[in-house]
Amino acid sequence: MKKIKINGGHSLSGELTISGAKNSVVALIPAAILADDLVILDGVPDISDVDSLIDILTIMGVKTSRDGETLTIDPRGLKNMPMPYGKINSLRASYYFYGSLLGRFGNATVGLPGGCDLGPRPIDLHLKAFEAMGATISYEGNSMSLSAGDQKLKGTTIYMDTVSVGATINTILAAVKAEGRTVIENAAREPEIIDLATLLNNMGAHIRGAGTDIITIEHVDQLHGTRHQVIPDRIEAGTYIAMAAAIGQGVKINNVLYEHLESFIAKLEEMGVRMTISEDSVFVEAQDKLRAVTIKTSPYPGFATDLQQPLTPLLLKTNGQGFIMDTIYEQRVGHVAELANMQASIEVKGNRIAYWGGHPLQGSSVKATDLRAGAALVIAGLMAEGQTIITNVEFILRGYSNIIEKLRSLGADIELIEEA
Repeated sequence: MKKIKINGGHSLSGELTISGAKNSVVALIPAAILADDLVILDGVPDISDVDSLIDILTIMGVKTSRDGETLTIDPRGLKNMPMPYGKINSLRASYYFYGSLLGRFGNATVGLPGGCDLGPRPIDLHLKAFEAMGATISYEGNSMSLSAGDQKLKGTTIYMDTVSVGATINTILAAVKAEGRTVIENAAREPEIIDLATLLNNMGAHIRGAGTDIITIEHVDQLHGTRHQVIPDRIEAGTYIAMAAAIGQGVKINNVLYEHLESFIAKLEEMGVRMTISEDSVFVEAQDKLRAVTIKTSPYPGFATDLQQPLTPLLLKTNGQGFIMDTIYEQRVGHVAELANMQASIEVKGNRIAYWGGHPLQGSSVKATDLRAGAALVIAGLMAEGQTIITNVEFILRGYSNIIEKLRSLGADIELIEEA
């Protein structure tokens, strides 16, 4: 069992560099199997989700090699075979193999996806899109079979009933080689979708409109290899910016794209956080008094659901009362009880979180209930008086590359311990 031990109360200073985007690379890796030659990804984060995806590729006969942050994927030996439930169930982003296998072979048998438990996250929009392109769907045990039969998938117009990053990405993957034209209306606009479209277009795809709510994909027969730089992780950047504001004495965060974080930065400025924003970095000053604010998540370019939990410890330092309303995942509240164990004044009230700032946190034994809740507990542990032990840290290691080393470089007293 792995745990994170933090001795809190140490001010942080210095600089660190943000890794490539987890939420992007987990789509780029499945996209690579649509190519007929080598795909090289630069800026790949050192996280367990990437390890799991590489394991899945290996099972399918795809050769991979890693050199630091560079991942080379050779899909020429790819075999269309049933994907094992255990590996697929280890992370939710495995469902992108649905679209890429369906797009390449016209059929796929895969286990149902796993990932963090954030309440209902149905994949009905994904399946609706596949069916609209001519696929049939059947279930057996923990597996699902997708098939276009003897025909190719057919391009069509697909309207997303709700804005969904996952469904938009999966539809793009399936549609790249579908006959004719596919139009996705009410598409998600996240930077990770633009990153995926950039990769696929560099491989020879014809995708227009990524980053808008209407994406058009024209049929191509083949996709070739390419080399691609993964965008910086905006969620990791936001996490470290919040941490720097909470416990920092001057922290510079490099490899940050401000335009990906405008809603988040605007909310910090409303709180009174002092920052200097440069072309590719953010310098966070030591903070004095901060104002309580209300957070309401919404699809991009609104305030990201993935950042409401990492921001919560900073909110607990403010003067006054505020609320957090997550309109994407209403059940994303696993961090609340754990922070309350650390003497935070915070509770769930109906469909929102209420917090009262100004109560010092105390070290405690807590558990990460999901990836971003785990990040919140790390920040809280750095802020707290005394020692904090975090369990279930596998969630954290899924999405934050070299988090222990990065925090130590700033002066944090933190270590990853492993017990039998």
